[in-house]
Amino acid sequence: MQNIQYKYKPENLRESDPTKFKVENLKNEEMLLNLGPQHPSTHGVLRLEVISDGELIKDLVPHLGYLHRCFEKHAENLPFNQIIPFVDRLDYVASMNNEHAYVMGVEKMLGIENTLPKRIEYIRVLVAELNRIASHFIAIGTYALDIGASTPFLWLNRDRETILRMLEWVSGARMLYNYIWIGGLFYDLPIGFEEKCGEFVAYLKPKLVELQQIVIDNHIFIQRTANVGVLNLDLAINYGCTGPVLRGSGLKHDLRRVDGYSVYPELDFDIPVGQGTVGKVGDCWDRNNVRVQECWESLKIIEQCLEKLNKDHKRTRDFDPQVFVPKKIRPQKMDFYARAENSKGELGFFFRTDGRSDIPVRLKCRACSFHNLSVLPELSRGMMLADLIAIIGSLDFVMGEVDR
Repeated sequence: MQNIQYKYKPENLRESDPTKFKVENLKNEEMLLNLGPQHPSTHGVLRLEVISDGELIKDLVPHLGYLHRCFEKHAENLPFNQIIPFVDRLDYVASMNNEHAYVMGVEKMLGIENTLPKRIEYIRVLVAELNRIASHFIAIGTYALDIGASTPFLWLNRDRETILRMLEWVSGARMLYNYIWIGGLFYDLPIGFEEKCGEFVAYLKPKLVELQQIVIDNHIFIQRTANVGVLNLDLAINYGCTGPVLRGSGLKHDLRRVDGYSVYPELDFDIPVGQGTVGKVGDCWDRNNVRVQECWESLKIIEQCLEKLNKDHKRTRDFDPQVFVPKKIRPQKMDFYARAENSKGELGFFFRTDGRSDIPVRLKCRACSFHNLSVLPELSRGMMLADLIAIIGSLDFVMGEVDR
């Protein structure tokens, strides 16, 4: 490769090592490449500065602050109940899961988490698991598109669209719902929703079998993902990875089981983990296979919720999902942390209250995408540029909760 004459000297990429990444210090065989923030495979406004030796990645620096969502600063100026629409916009493809985590955190601060009717709890879990499937469909579909397959993306978006229409039927909104409220729900389920949801579950089961065949077990897909981006368990734990990224490395850690919140302890479902079936434990294939298997488990949860809602906790004329919604939310002075299992991992909220106001003094979001994305440089060193695209997609992050 010919020598490259650089006409400018950009600022250091890492303040901690002010000489390592200066362009003039690059060897003749190395190049400084910018991937994103407009590149489709970066899945949003993520910019990666890549030091490459031909097609080989020598080092990588992710730059995260390009979205400026400002969620945490907004939350310091709004009452607790008015923060829910902003929570929706963190991981905007799994808004119901965001709401569920945030609302349960506020309810625990208020001490009302065990006073809600079981119908409300089962409806919350039902819509959250529907949204979990929709989120995984986006992750798997866009991942297949990243590495060259367009058909799975179209098929999965077709079925995700059905879920979005069902959630719009419930809440009135397509993606940003404001449906799960502190102490209750915006509305009860529409009449006939349980039947339509049951029909969708029956429809989706053979579609998941097709998904396993055309994507996960596809020979080309295996060649592109097996033994690529291997994340060993120690590294995943040290970086704070959670969700399918952590479970893909072999650890059965799911907050729905570990913390046992809401009605999840009453439901029967398994926790899929990576097993190195076609490569090494913790590779890109394992992470995507875990997501597909989790879709099956979410269907099991949805079926059990529908059974409970149709038998033990039926709709009644006098049922009001807003009857336990507090008129004024004013927790005692405290520091409090609550967490739940989002589709991408542990979504946590730290609250600091002063005991006088209904506006939090501080609200900090522990975003699972941020921690999962932080391990990207470790997975990329020594890999090929084409493998970098496969590694990025396998982490399934949303920049809305990375740049908060």
